[in-house]
Parts: sequence; C-alpha cells; structure tokens
Amino acid sequence: MTEHLPLSGFRIGVTAARKVDEQVTLLERRGATVEWAPALSLDPNHVDDAELRAATEQVLAQPVDMFLATTGIGMRTWLDAAERWGLLPDLLTTLGSAEILARGPKSVGALRRRGLRELWAPESECFEDVLEHLRGRPLEGRRIVVQEHGQSLSMVAHALRRRGAHVTTVTVYRVQPAGDPEPVFKLVDLVCDRALDAVTFTSAPAVAALMDAAGPTGRRDDLVGAFQADVVAACVGPVTAAAFELWGVPTIYPDRSRLAAMVKQLETELPSRRSGLTIELVGGHQLLLHGEEVLLDGSEVRLSPAPAAVLNALVANPGNVVSRPALLAMLPSGTAGSEHAVEMAVARLRAALGTRAVQTVVKRGYRLAVA
Repeated sequence: MTEHLPLSGFRIGVTAARKVDEQVTLLERRGATVEWAPALSLDPNHVDDAELRAATEQVLAQPVDMFLATTGIGMRTWLDAAERWGLLPDLLTTLGSAEILARGPKSVGALRRRGLRELWAPESECFEDVLEHLRGRPLEGRRIVVQEHGQSLSMVAHALRRRGAHVTTVTVYRVQPAGDPEPVFKLVDLVCDRALDAVTFTSAPAVAALMDAAGPTGRRDDLVGAFQADVVAACVGPVTAAAFELWGVPTIYPDRSRLAAMVKQLETELPSRRSGLTIELVGGHQLLLHGEEVLLDGSEVRLSPAPAAVLNALVANPGNVVSRPALLAMLPSGTAGSEHAVEMAVARLRAALGTRAVQTVVKRGYRLAVA
C-alpha cells in the first residue's frame, strides 16, 4: 500500500529565490506539487561595494552610541566586506562599544560570530518592536547606526531623527526584482484562479514583488481576494507576514522563523482546511476530495484544470444549481470565454465521474447529483 503523505494532492507556490532547493525538497517529500516562481532575482541581494565602504568609513568617523542590526545576511555581508578592506578590527571596536539591538536570531548569530553581543532582541523579530523598545528613552544627541535590510528604512531613520538622534543608515544590499517576470505573472494567475492551495513567502520584498506583478495585469484585487478566501499565504515569520497587513490578507507563520517549521505548519493547516470532503452521489457512488486529489469510490480520478474548476464550484454548492456564467468565471485563465467552454468542461467532468454525476437544469445551469 502506498504511504499517504501529508501534503499529497496539494499544490503549493514557492516565491523564494534563496534556499529554494531546500524548500522545494521539504514540500515534495511530503507529497506536494510545487510551482516555483522566484519573486526576486536569483541573486537578489545586490551589494554596491563602493557605497558600502563609504558608509562604513562614515560609521568609523565618530563614536557610535547605539547600533540596530536587522538581518543576518546583511551583517555577515557587511563584516565580511570590512574584513576584505582591512577595516574589520576598527568596525568591531566601534560597534562593540555601542549599545547593540538586534531584530532577531539570525542577526544575533551573525553578531556573535564576530564576537559582538546584543543587549536586547525582541521575541517577535519585528522591527516595530525594536522601535517600541526605544520609545520613551532619551535619544537627543545620540548617534545611532541602522543597518538596512534590503529595503529602505528611511522612515525609521526619520522617526529617530525627529527625537533628536543623529542617524546613519548603512545600506548593505538592495533586493532586485526577478530577471524573468513571466513565472511571477503565471503565479498570479494560478492564485487568482484558485489553482493553488497555498503560496510560501520567505521575505517581505517577495510579497511586495507579487503584488506589484499583479498590478499591471489588472489582477491585484483578484489576487488579494483569493488570498483572503481560498489560498493560504504561508510566511516564514512575522516580519514577512506583516507585509500582507496592508492588503488585509490573513497569513499563517510558525513560532520559529525556519523553513522546516513553515512546511510543518502547512502539513497541519492544509489538510484541516480540506480534510477529505466526502459527498454521496446518486447511484450509490462516493466522491472524496482531498486537496487536488479526487477519488470516486476509492479510485483516483485525474481531472484537467477546467473540469476540476467546475467540480470545485459544484462541490461548494452540493445539490444546488450553479449558473453557466458563474461556472465560466471559475474557469482557468486562457480558457475560451464562452459558455461553450463550460459545456466542454462539464462533458469532461461527466466522462470522469459518470454521466449521472452532473445534472443539467434547463436554462439555469448545472448541479452535482447528490444522493
């Protein structure tokens, strides 16, 4: 007997550019079908060496009172670059004499690797909690260095300056968009068409990139609606999840910001949302849906996207009539935009489930023939 894997029958989109092999392997070993669409460049963290060195020399020019470390990769990249330039001892001395606040465990690890110790880090890993930690503290005249994390923290710097601090931002890297946007456009369509059960995100810029891609195609509202209703937005941690708050999209994320923990959460979340819906059909047949898996009387039924979309619409309204226009709206992108396409999809569905499984209601539409 074949072992049933926890994500068997589920289709999951992956937006990561880094550590993608690890994530895809974790998902596929659990039975998931993966659609990979890197939202950012495969080498997303572009470092401007000259700009970074100039910022480093500016940091070294005066004593630093407080240092805010935001990402592990940013800290490692900066300190490694300083080592190449022969500036590492001076930089470690300067930062080591300051009060160090770290955003999360990855930045903590990068600091400790070079002998630096943070005085405080939030459990949430949210930068907003770092700022909250500073609220009420006198910052007038204090020199604060902020390591930016791929996206500009100019508003954070401005907020600190309003409180009288002298702020220097160090831009270690900037995230870059995907070199080939076509996979991202395809992912947008898959989400909008409810052809995916979940999409994973490992960075806030990836969320922004997907939303940006949906704008020019006119599908941003559809994308948000799909995430709000049917497609799970799975984030690696609270920082990434916060990027969805602007759009009102619910997210799931694990207690520990790790890939394995995110995948483990999907193992529980997805089956609980679609936990083997069973429908009794006329003629004594039993229909079982689990993720993308469709079983008729215990035997797997393979459906192409159009009849699968029709089945999902009918299953959502078992025994009730679903109109042809409503079914047409559910068909995947690229399907001919006429009711004939609905008729063809219904015909294929009947061929797979039996002619009596889907009933025609004249001048109204179709319904699933439940017992």
